Amino acid sequence: MPTDGPQDTRVDRRAFLARMGALGAAAALGVPLPASAAPARSRPRPIDPAFWTTGLPTGTPVSPADLTVHEAGALLRSGELDPVELVDACLQRIEAWDARYLAFNHVNTDEARRRAAELGRVEPEGLLHGIPLAIKDNFYTRGMPTTANSWIFSDFVPDFDATAVARLQDAGGVVLGKTQMGPLATTRALTPDGQVTTVNAWTPDFPSVSPGGSSSGSATAVAARMALSSIGTQTGGSITVPAMAQGLTGLKPTMGRVSLRGVIPLTYSRDHVGPLARDAADAAILLQAMAGPDAADPRTQGLPGVPDYLAAARAGETLRWPTRLGVLPGWTDAEGVRGEQRRAFLSEMEAAGAELVEIDPSERWEELSSGLFNAVRLPERSEPFLEHLRNDVRLFGVTLNSWMQGLFLSGDELLKGQRARYALLSLTLEEIFEGCDVVVQNGHVPFDMIGLPLITFPVGFRESEEGRRPEGILLGAPPFGEERLLSVAAAWQARTGHHRQQPLPPASGTGALERGRLDAEQVAERTE
Repeated sequence: MPTDGPQDTRVDRRAFLARMGALGAAAALGVPLPASAAPARSRPRPIDPAFWTTGLPTGTPVSPADLTVHEAGALLRSGELDPVELVDACLQRIEAWDARYLAFNHVNTDEARRRAAELGRVEPEGLLHGIPLAIKDNFYTRGMPTTANSWIFSDFVPDFDATAVARLQDAGGVVLGKTQMGPLATTRALTPDGQVTTVNAWTPDFPSVSPGGSSSGSATAVAARMALSSIGTQTGGSITVPAMAQGLTGLKPTMGRVSLRGVIPLTYSRDHVGPLARDAADAAILLQAMAGPDAADPRTQGLPGVPDYLAAARAGETLRWPTRLGVLPGWTDAEGVRGEQRRAFLSEMEAAGAELVEIDPSERWEELSSGLFNAVRLPERSEPFLEHLRNDVRLFGVTLNSWMQGLFLSGDELLKGQRARYALLSLTLEEIFEGCDVVVQNGHVPFDMIGLPLITFPVGFRESEEGRRPEGILLGAPPFGEERLLSVAAAWQARTGHHRQQPLPPASGTGALERGRLDAEQVAERTE
């Protein structure tokens, strides 16, 4: 088989199936993640210089903070932009606007400026040289608070960086600060007592409009142009949901592709790290910097090597590889604008070279993918926090209900759920990906349960009572199919301009909005 095709064509799917089964068993055995103070380093792939000479901005942006990672990288390498200028532009935005958006819960002002000045004195080398980034507050950051927006970690300051954060910094990234999130990554961004914090960047005057899942702050920081890109975690939609809600490109990689060392856990067999970015090229850059094996995370070991994601996202208006795009029954039948946008997307992709394929999975696949067994993740969630559940349940605030549910699931239900998840992965590989290379999705739950990659990106907008809001679509791929997903997103974005539109600045840069408060029952409805 040729080696220049996408990686998913060379992956042993049976081996991946066995691996995911073993991962479920490992979660039950409590396989630990070593907590070493020495961050695992990545080996950067050589960068094609041509990558930085294409796609330069055609006009002068209002602020350097409006640039994409790729655009800023090109200007930093040409000497037209300095890292200090870029970082200061983002910090000024945060100072002026974040009282309205509440995307950040810690801003790393002095260290970010020091790091930018240091990078300004050397030649650009790393993929993210001088790029200002926002980090979700469940990633360990050395010397900075890491609270997961929870009372449990309210005073926690780690002495090492999460592997993903260390690799972003190794690539030249500048950490602007930590972003608001749902308590312990279970809801949209809230305080532990249920106070709404982060708002959707497109509707800042309407706190009731959700900014997405638990990576809310990361998404709002990027959508509002206060950071060039960000990272989040996904266990139940927390990358793809906020990305879709705020007009971003969100990528959840295959399980194990990015290390989870130094991430406060939610579910051992379902947690993923991924980028929330402005476009496919930016998502590829961040994934390229973070991906790869880590001796401190068994989930990353023994996987296929990291391919060239940058090449996949540089496809242009035509798909990089012949691609069969699977369409599930009824996907184009959505009402109103959403249905029109979905049909327009398929038409545009067909023009880009995709072969549209109707996928008609069995009733058993439909049943298993419905989320019927989604609750089996809850015991994995509760187990690492048993000490706190025994000692003081008040520490969990309004999210307590979901943690208690994990204690009450019986052993036979857990076993049945694990078997169902294994059966869903097997059926997905057989019934879905025997007929296509990429498939449209109606929701994130099925692929979250089985560790397969997802991507979302904007395909248009809709008008609502709260104002103009982005609409996106969700695509899934087989194991290690990130290249396929990036190629499709890049081709769409090369042919359209939805991803380049941005929300209006807040009407006032000062004064926090009056936030709503959610009670425990409302929060339970919003948990992952």
